[in-house]
Amino acid sequence: FNRATQALRQVGSSFKPYVYTAAIDNGATPDDIVVDAPITFQTASGPYTPHNYDGKFEGPVTYRHALADSRNIPALKVTEKIGIGRVIDYARRFGITSPLPPYLPVALGAADITLFEQTSAFSTFPNDGVRVSPRYIRKVTDYEGHVLEENYPEVHDVITPRTARIMTQMLREV
Repeated sequence: FNRATQALRQVGSSFKPYVYTAAIDNGATPDDIVVDAPITFQTASGPYTPHNYDGKFEGPVTYRHALADSRNIPALKVTEKIGIGRVIDYARRFGITSPLPPYLPVALGAADITLFEQTSAFSTFPNDGVRVSPRYIRKVTDYEGHVLEENYPEVHDVITPRTARIMTQMLREV
C-alpha cells in the first residue's frame, strides 16, 4: 500500500488556495474585502452554519489575510460568490482527479485526495502556473551511458503567470 499515491486524506485548509486562485484568476485581487462574520448557507440538505477554527470572527478582512489566517467563513463566502463548480474546475486543472462532490464544505477541504495529487498540484504555483505531470522514470541508460528510453513530462498551462505569482505571494504569508 503506497500512502503517497493510494491513501485518500481529507486535505482540510490546504484546499483553500484553489478557492482563492479561482477568484484571483476571475478578476479578484488579494486586497478585496470579504466579511468574516456568522452566516448560515441554505443547502439542498438543509441549513449549513460553519464556524472558524478559533470560534471567532474578524469582520472585514482581505482575501490575502483570509488565506494567510485560514479563515473558514471568508473561504466559503468567496466560494459561494464564484461557485463551487468553478472551484472544482480549478482543482481539476491543477491535476486533482479524486472525486470532489459539488458541496460547499469542499472549499474547506472536506474531500479526500492523495498526497501525490496535492503535492503535484501545489507545484504549479511556484512554476509560474505550469503543472508538470510527475514521472516515476525519466530516463533509462545502459552501462555505458547510452539512453535506451527517455520520458518527457507532460506540461499543462493551468493559470496565468500573473495569477501564479499573486498566489505564491499570498501563500508566503501563510
